[in-house]
Amino acid sequence: MAHKIGIVDTTFARVDMAKYALEVLMEHVPNLDVVRYTVPGVKDLPAAVKKLIDDGCEAVMTFGWVGPALIDKYCYLTMGIGLTMLQALTGKHVIDVTVHEDEAVDEKGLRSIAIDRAKKHALNLVRILLYGGKGLIPHAGKGLRQGVPDVGPIE
Repeated sequence: MAHKIGIVDTTFARVDMAKYALEVLMEHVPNLDVVRYTVPGVKDLPAAVKKLIDDGCEAVMTFGWVGPALIDKYCYLTMGIGLTMLQALTGKHVIDVTVHEDEAVDEKGLRSIAIDRAKKHALNLVRILLYGGKGLIPHAGKGLRQGVPDVGPIE
């Protein structure tokens, strides 16, 4: 069975996270049909996601980048509400992969977070596409993180 997914990224991002996610997705999902859409910033993500879902994508990954100022965080919050509403209204998964500028002290750290987060969330989407709601069950309660080291479960 072919899977059609959407990838929405931004010109504001400082790392091409979609590139790393696509490497993972193409490696693990046979017959993958990818539609990529690029927008200026995070506030534009919900409209692009809606267009891709309307175009038949069964899931969408978004790749955002948020600056350190309070206004940037408000923009991210607004976008997050939009993506959450889209998921609820369409029943489609939207995997948000966002990096916040203040997550690391230098550009090397930000790049590392961005690549790791993109690849790990791509694997999450692979599990959802191939196994539905059961694909992540073996990983439940494990304290897994994307972009930073896992924290592990509390026993």
